Amino acid sequence: MRQNENELRRSRGRPQIRSDEETRELLVQAAAEAFSASGYAGTCMATVAQTAGISTKTMYRLIPTKAELFTAVVARQISEFMLTTDDSILADLPLEEALQQILVAYGTLTLNEETIALFRLVIGESERFPEVAAVFYETAITRVGATIEDWLRRQVKLGRIEVEDPAVATSMLRGMLIMDVQRGAMLGQRPAPDAQEIAERARACAKVFLDGCRTRAH
Repeated sequence: MRQNENELRRSRGRPQIRSDEETRELLVQAAAEAFSASGYAGTCMATVAQTAGISTKTMYRLIPTKAELFTAVVARQISEFMLTTDDSILADLPLEEALQQILVAYGTLTLNEETIALFRLVIGESERFPEVAAVFYETAITRVGATIEDWLRRQVKLGRIEVEDPAVATSMLRGMLIMDVQRGAMLGQRPAPDAQEIAERARACAKVFLDGCRTRAH
């Protein structure tokens, strides 16, 4: 009995083992807050580790540089968009409903306060840290644009829409949805839109776009 009691005490006293994935998520979350509050230059890796409750040794093992930490923050920001617009989810939806879902996901991503703050950071610090602009452009702007463009190309191949250049169409579609609203929010002239406003804009943009490029058969 005494031996069992001693074993129980030892098991209770052992620290909980956290996976590298969970630890990395804590770091990225703490980094997102730090970048938002202090900017890229003002963010200290050691402070991020301390905020996350993780040793600097563990942090540097998982994410060795500030540039990689920033990349992880940007990738985390777009992760929900990538999940929501996966072809396995969109494939069975009617054309207009699928496009609306893509646009809602895109608007939710680009017009929320966290992304707007991140965009301000990139613009403000890109001259001193061009790698920040490069990471944001490649990890967020290019990747998200490619997802929308790929979907448009699939609809062309299926004969649902007629689009001469899906890349140009993607750019026009993105601008129609977010440009004026994003500019106003970034300049502090209006609040970031709520979910209802994003949904209404997505619905209107999808209709205008599809009315212009839907094949006659549809």
